[in-house]
Amino acid sequence: MSRNLAWLHTVGGGLGLIAATALTLEKIARLRDPSYVPTCSLNPVLSCGSVMDSAQAEVFGFPNPLLGVAGFAVVVTTGVAVLAGFSPPRWYRIAMNAGTALGVVFVHWLIAASLYDIHALCPYCVVVWIVTIPLFWYTTVDTWPVLSPLRAVHGAVLALWYAVIAALVLAAFWDYWTSLL
Repeated sequence: MSRNLAWLHTVGGGLGLIAATALTLEKIARLRDPSYVPTCSLNPVLSCGSVMDSAQAEVFGFPNPLLGVAGFAVVVTTGVAVLAGFSPPRWYRIAMNAGTALGVVFVHWLIAASLYDIHALCPYCVVVWIVTIPLFWYTTVDTWPVLSPLRAVHGAVLALWYAVIAALVLAAFWDYWTSLL
């Protein structure tokens, strides 16, 4: 695993861990007091409460942010360990790639659910989306040498990926965004 990827795991995983932890704390506050309005519920579109109350927020029978807390803890720990000199064996790198692949698939399902079923965005969830994509992308390119030619266009791939998601968000909430003008 490259040193740059270790930094991405440490910093990106840390941001994801913070967002997942904050969302977990918001969920706990909501469970304690059903009238609690999460701090991340800012308007009709940026509304953690709407997302938190949806069926998609507990797809496995428990709050999704707990998956983020566990997953990002592993990512951060791996990044820090590599920066400290650990050289992960091939099986570990493949497992990390499989984990980030599952994470990116799950995040894209949640993006679709947020845009087309729930009709709201959770700011903490958006942070998780933002960090999960490069974690998956760079872990994949680093893990599979056959993909090394993609390193030349890595930034363009990420920019296009984010641009598509931004366009989908813009389109899904176009009426709201234009009402702000």
